[in-house]
Amino acid sequence: MAVERTLSIIKPDGVEKAIVGRIISRFETAGLKPVALRMTHLSVREAEGFYAVHRARPFFADLVRSMTLGPVVLMVLEGEGAVARNREIMGATDPKKAAEGTIRKEFATDIEKNTVHGSDSVENARIEISYFFPESAVHPYEWKRRS
Repeated sequence: MAVERTLSIIKPDGVEKAIVGRIISRFETAGLKPVALRMTHLSVREAEGFYAVHRARPFFADLVRSMTLGPVVLMVLEGEGAVARNREIMGATDPKKAAEGTIRKEFATDIEKNTVHGSDSVENARIEISYFFPESAVHPYEWKRRS
């Protein structure tokens, strides 16, 4: 399986619940390593731009509102099959349909406050990562031991 990168966002409800470390730990335990990470409070303009593909959908305004209620944690995760693995760890968008042991099943309140976002394809991951992180801010997970 190829090493990929994917965008992961811990949404405002996840930050508010103080479970950021627990979520990152799940990704790391599953072999997905953060290669870029930052916390920010998205503006309405940033959220609208990020979710522009959903602009015509009836849930767009609610999505933008929920993503701007508080800070988010933006991460680039790297690992083998990162896109699919991240989605597996997150679980279904609707926490009622999410598998046991997934982030959304355990922590999400409802379909709107579903705690995390993850890219849905390798191509969308590239687009989403570049929306929040310049290439110079993403560092391959290659640690070298100092002698």
